[in-house]
Amino acid sequence: MDPAANNLSPDDSSHAFLPDGGELGALIRRFDWSTTALGPLAEWPSSLKTVTAMLLLSPTPIVLLWGERGIMIYNDAYSGFAGSRHPQLLGSEVREGWPEVAEFNDNVMKVGLAGGTLSYKDQELVLYRNGRPERAWMNLDYSPVFDDQAQPAGVIAMVVETTERVMAERELQGQQARLQQMFEQAPGLMAMLRGPEHVFEMANPAYLRVVGERDIIGKPVREALPEVERQGFIDILDRVYRSGTAFVGSSIRVGLQRTQGEAEEERLLDFVFQPVADGDGNVGGIFIEGYDVTERAEAEQALRENERRLRFLDALSKETARSVDADAILSITTRMLGEQLGLSSCAYADMDPDQDGFTIRGDWAAPGCVSIVGRYRLEAFGAMAVTKLRGGEAFIIDDHCAQLPPAEAATFQQLDIAATICLPLVKEGRLTALMAIHDRKPRVWNACELALLSEVTDRSWAHIERVRSAAAVRQREQCFLEELEAKVAERTAALARSEANIRAVLETSHLYKAMLAPDGSILYVNATALAGIDARFHQLAGTPFWDSPWFSATPGMPEAMKAMTLRVAAGATEHVTMSLNMPGGTRIFDFSMRPVLDEDGDVVALVPEALDISERIATEQTLQQLHKMEALGNLTGGIAHDFNNLLMAVLGSLELLRRRMPADPALLRLVDNARAGAERGASLTARMLSFARKQELHKAPIDLRQLIEGMQPLLHSSLGPTIQLQVELPRQLARVQTDPNQLETALLNLAANARDAMAGEGRILIAAEECALTSEQSSLPVGRYVRLALSDSGTGMDEATLKRAVEPFFTTKGVGKGTGLGLSMVHGLAEQSGGRLMLHSSPGLGTTAEIWLPALEQDEAASIPAHSSPPEDRQRPVADPLTLLAVDDDELVLFGTAGMLEAAGHRVLTARSGGEALDLLQTNQIDVLITDHAMPLMSGAQLAAVVRGTHPGLPILLVSGYADLPSATPALPLRRLAKPFSQNELLDAVEQLSIGEA
Repeated sequence: MDPAANNLSPDDSSHAFLPDGGELGALIRRFDWSTTALGPLAEWPSSLKTVTAMLLLSPTPIVLLWGERGIMIYNDAYSGFAGSRHPQLLGSEVREGWPEVAEFNDNVMKVGLAGGTLSYKDQELVLYRNGRPERAWMNLDYSPVFDDQAQPAGVIAMVVETTERVMAERELQGQQARLQQMFEQAPGLMAMLRGPEHVFEMANPAYLRVVGERDIIGKPVREALPEVERQGFIDILDRVYRSGTAFVGSSIRVGLQRTQGEAEEERLLDFVFQPVADGDGNVGGIFIEGYDVTERAEAEQALRENERRLRFLDALSKETARSVDADAILSITTRMLGEQLGLSSCAYADMDPDQDGFTIRGDWAAPGCVSIVGRYRLEAFGAMAVTKLRGGEAFIIDDHCAQLPPAEAATFQQLDIAATICLPLVKEGRLTALMAIHDRKPRVWNACELALLSEVTDRSWAHIERVRSAAAVRQREQCFLEELEAKVAERTAALARSEANIRAVLETSHLYKAMLAPDGSILYVNATALAGIDARFHQLAGTPFWDSPWFSATPGMPEAMKAMTLRVAAGATEHVTMSLNMPGGTRIFDFSMRPVLDEDGDVVALVPEALDISERIATEQTLQQLHKMEALGNLTGGIAHDFNNLLMAVLGSLELLRRRMPADPALLRLVDNARAGAERGASLTARMLSFARKQELHKAPIDLRQLIEGMQPLLHSSLGPTIQLQVELPRQLARVQTDPNQLETALLNLAANARDAMAGEGRILIAAEECALTSEQSSLPVGRYVRLALSDSGTGMDEATLKRAVEPFFTTKGVGKGTGLGLSMVHGLAEQSGGRLMLHSSPGLGTTAEIWLPALEQDEAASIPAHSSPPEDRQRPVADPLTLLAVDDDELVLFGTAGMLEAAGHRVLTARSGGEALDLLQTNQIDVLITDHAMPLMSGAQLAAVVRGTHPGLPILLVSGYADLPSATPALPLRRLAKPFSQNELLDAVEQLSIGEA
């Protein structure tokens, strides 16, 4: 070989076999090989020179292990794989160069020097390439290299690192497994159909339960569920498949044969038939998702029936409460019951002593129907009627012609009755009365109708018994009146004096007070008690206390009050708290009743008294609500702080992963999807911290007029063309101090709530004004405020909804349509800014949300610096790497933070507590300290205070999701960074600290 041909000097001819231009080639020329077992380059065997020249020209990472000890010679590509161990690896023995995988390489040398080959696919090894252990995956191929005598003298290895691909595949597999688990555990119905025949490809357990656990996988729908074809669902699936347009069904009735051989069971389903298209837009299948809402619909129907029943019973009680005549009570009852159930007639009857003859004394008949008042024989209506009614059971017939023998059915036909429910009243084992409802057409009576009839009948008969008892009492009183006249005369004077004294006491009291006779009839009522009802004393005198207007409008209260009166008449004293329906609304009373005794110890009168404590209870409830909101704030802030730590680990890892991934659109889309979800979680925690008043606000003086005018295009586009937006702002308006971005978000939340309350159509008014508050006007501190109000023309809120409106996670928008944190965030922002959120609303009159913020004086506004915009996202290596100390008790967050800093080129030491950080500071030169704030034993602020004394001037970056952190001091630069943060936000903070910016 001619040395001049390779631009070598005559004494460099030993290097001629090396290619020009390569970094490793130059390094090999300079390396002192005489210190190794290979000897000088000039003495290398020709085979070694040939292999060395070939591997230097290869773009694939290749390393040659020569001789028994495996002296390492490698190319440029392998030097990148070696990391910080290059160039020390060149010329070293493989066992010493890679001690952590010494046994692995021993086997490689043993097999290769014996003439064998080895190949590994995605081999996992733990290597120390950059001063710390890291897991790596590689494709490795080992082959022997022969010397000039054709004997194995070394091993050549081709090394292709597959770490990023393996980790990406494992992440993808994990996501697929999680998706499969979600599919299996989803509470809703899910199934996948393929092809035009709609073949079941998969179905989750919830779907299989609905269809009766049938074997449907691999079968077309018409074969697996034949009953749905005649119900039209195959036609719907065909339309969805052909058109590519989804079908949405709400509360659709579906008949399913859930048990083989039995009748179809009707279910109510909410579902979506969603077409699934391939990359070219061709529909290849249909995804079914839905919920079985049968039980929910039945429960809602039962609730509506119960509400309807209660309203009817309340109305019936009010209609019959003041009546003291049994026939009048029954007349009202039959009329209202007939109209409520849509009957043809409703009647009541008294039985003869023989329990066969009965007289219908009164009835109600619908227009066009005849009255059935008269005398009848029970046996004429059939043996079934006799047996059931005498046995105390209801007699129920849906269709007389179909259910009774002709002779018995004829009796009903003569009365123009086709369907009947008859209830008996059995007293002391004897049938004494009947209550019946009829329809002139066959009718299938349901359980609700039977229950209502039973309850109405029981109430009516109980009321009649009370009326008759009262009448009997009055009759007995009349009979004994003459006998008692003498005794009454003797005691009249004493009682008159006593009564006069008692009346004087009663009239001077601010309590509701009355005086009753021992039998519970009203003797006297004071003016305070009369003021609470629509009645006069002469209307109440002599009537039973429990039948008075104070109790008749409250279900169940007359019976309870009667029992209490009887106990007091026997000598007891009663004291209870009760809620009563009064003419002005529901009121709460502290009620007591005590007996008045004569000289002999006999009860001669009863004195009930009551104190209206409604306002006191309301005040106590308000205080409880305030305590509840404070507790919710503390709990929400704690949850958000912990969740911020989790999001910090997720976002940091995803950001590092994305920057290290190959440019594969599918993988990048998955990572971006995960980042978007985590960022939505960060937005949610920000709202939670806002409600808890623990978010970090970037306050600045704000010109509300300028801010709102700048937001108008955004508001118009967000609200849509059917919403009329009107802005009325004064020309001169004091500035306020808060976070402008948070305030814009608050206004958008309020506008979105207003739009939803108006069903997408109506008017929204945004207005502002300055207000001066005194201590008597508001719960806010005294001072000047700006009231920013947003009003809508929507449905408004009732009192119960208004009270809960700012609670976190409370929403009226339905599942999946809102987080319930919008108003909570606005509430927290206003409170944290020194103001208040006030809501005013009534059903049908819309809602006004007012944000009250302290007004800034002109010199105050000028002295507050404006908030700077966050840095743009950008990638760049650091020019001057630093030694950083990261401290966090959460290992996931600590790993992510260190990874972000190391990826930019910094050297990072990590500590999991303040004590561990102080130890590292004693033995290392640290440029910047980065510490979490919320840590056990020693917080970040406490650690900073200690470091201030031991390492004056050391820059400190304090990290937390809370807002209540210590501020920087001139003696120690102290910068704060809110979680979760991006890599660029972290690097910007470190860079500014390192150059002296606080």
